[in-house]
Amino acid sequence: MACVIAAPASGSGKTLLTLCLIAWARRQGRSIQPFKVGPDYLDPQLLSLSAGRVCRNLDLSLCGQEWVDLSFRGFGGLCDMAVVEGVMGLYDGIGASSEGSTAAVARHLNLPVVLVVDAGRQARSLAAVVLGFQNLEPHVHLAGVVLNRVSSQRHRELLQSVLDEINVPCLGSLPKDVSLCLPSRHLGLAPAHELGPIQDRISRWAALASSHLDLQRFGPLLKAPAAGANPIRTILAPVLDQQPVRTPIPVAVAQDEAFHFRYPEMQECLETMAMPVIPWSPLADEPPPPQAQGLVLPGGFPELHAEALSQCGRSLSALQQWIAQKPLYAECGGMLLLGESLSDGEGKHHPMAGLLPFRAERGALQVGYRSLSTTHNGMLLRAGESMRGHEFHRWQLSKESGDFLEKARPLWQVEGWKISRRHEGWSLPTLHASWVHLHWAGSSTISCRWRAALETAATRNADGS
Repeated sequence: MACVIAAPASGSGKTLLTLCLIAWARRQGRSIQPFKVGPDYLDPQLLSLSAGRVCRNLDLSLCGQEWVDLSFRGFGGLCDMAVVEGVMGLYDGIGASSEGSTAAVARHLNLPVVLVVDAGRQARSLAAVVLGFQNLEPHVHLAGVVLNRVSSQRHRELLQSVLDEINVPCLGSLPKDVSLCLPSRHLGLAPAHELGPIQDRISRWAALASSHLDLQRFGPLLKAPAAGANPIRTILAPVLDQQPVRTPIPVAVAQDEAFHFRYPEMQECLETMAMPVIPWSPLADEPPPPQAQGLVLPGGFPELHAEALSQCGRSLSALQQWIAQKPLYAECGGMLLLGESLSDGEGKHHPMAGLLPFRAERGALQVGYRSLSTTHNGMLLRAGESMRGHEFHRWQLSKESGDFLEKARPLWQVEGWKISRRHEGWSLPTLHASWVHLHWAGSSTISCRWRAALETAATRNADGS
């Protein structure tokens, strides 16, 4: 029932192997559901484009076991096949533990693991690597190994002999070829829309699978799970059952080359709760659609478009007017649009909307899961409640000062592994702005309270108060 593509470390070839399997399945006329372990946004974009269906994140730390189960069976059961790409090394989790790791997801879903090993410049040492990963946690079932960056047929035969000696199946090998490299930047792979025409790559990946992988063995490993219930409707069922009839409230969501880090479940939760999504591009220099009653600014790479964004006067001025009347949800890169200025990759600052009192510039990498708690009511949390999120960025804020509308409070307190408890973000009745990414399907209260905020604002605006 599906398998997990894992590796000893990042950069070993997990994404390449997953793409090869997806391309091969589609060439055979089979539908295949891709999944990605962890909070990644970039790999799922490429997996989605290749599979022709939305990749789903399986994140135990962020969303919990119930959602992971619902998502895997609910979405995976709709296809002929399913494949799960891991994150980082197989056992890499929070801190030095395996909590939230690829291995944890494989154990939880009882899925076999295929280990992709960068075999370049290796011979018998391959046995030590594979045996170490096989024996560290006995409850993780290793179905076999795929060898990546194999330099020659002689090298391939040598490595095959090593695996035969330790009784570990070799499920194929991928050649050392610079044309197979996927470009990357400071947060991982380059976005899928920057890779150019994708069909040529898909054909190449399918050919690689046919020529270099043991597809007879992979076939059963890719079998989809039994179909489950609709995941979104299941988590929202208590709310929908209480209030089955809802007036549509449109929501604008920034979607362009600068803003594309979002989980697909956010839009699905919105639309299931009668909040139809209207795409909006800040880079197009247009105000949000007038019929929208709420605005979502997701993450992305606004720093790479800082100069262009600074010249979008209509988009930026619309944000200044928006916040006084309608709810705005901004996370990570979306929040950077609201500051005083944003530096580009060369360190040059460009003016932004000027709603939040900070300048944003390149800094140290901040990455990890965050525990979130608040002592006051906000749009999405109530006093005394807690939530989980994820932080992942290289830009930092400076000049966090001034009397921002004289009413803004810190959004919440955040803490994580090796991260001291601190105040973070900005909170107003119509604003939620933070570095921290939330997964809307991980907690039904997010979309419910977002809708309640829209309803309150719409009533207030209709009354003219």
